[in-house]
Amino acid sequence: QEQLVESGGGLVQPGGSLRLSCASSDVTLEDYAIGWFRQAPGKEREGISCISPEDRNTIYADSVKGRFTISRDNAGNAVLLQMNNLEPQDTAVYYCAASSRYHYCSISQHSYNLWGRGTQVFVTN
Repeated sequence: QEQLVESGGGLVQPGGSLRLSCASSDVTLEDYAIGWFRQAPGKEREGISCISPEDRNTIYADSVKGRFTISRDNAGNAVLLQMNNLEPQDTAVYYCAASSRYHYCSISQHSYNLWGRGTQVFVTN
């Protein structure tokens, strides 16, 4: 049974925007640290953003700082990643992950024990 499901990926031109969602039907996400990761072809998985339980902290990788925003939609039991001013190098499969172990979040993939299957983002003309 899938516990995390990503959606919102697609094809967008450079400079465009997408909003990704990480949702769950059987895990209460507001109790978890949630991380967003991405993996481009031929590259290692990269942690790009996270949000802690009770929103104690958020982290952004330098590669997305100022362009991406992570937030919670507790009513919808989801975590959103708003991606603006997208660049071709943002092309990747985007994954969300969850952990109940920590009060603060991390963009290290080793901190997370629940993962979604990913959603593809293409940024191209």
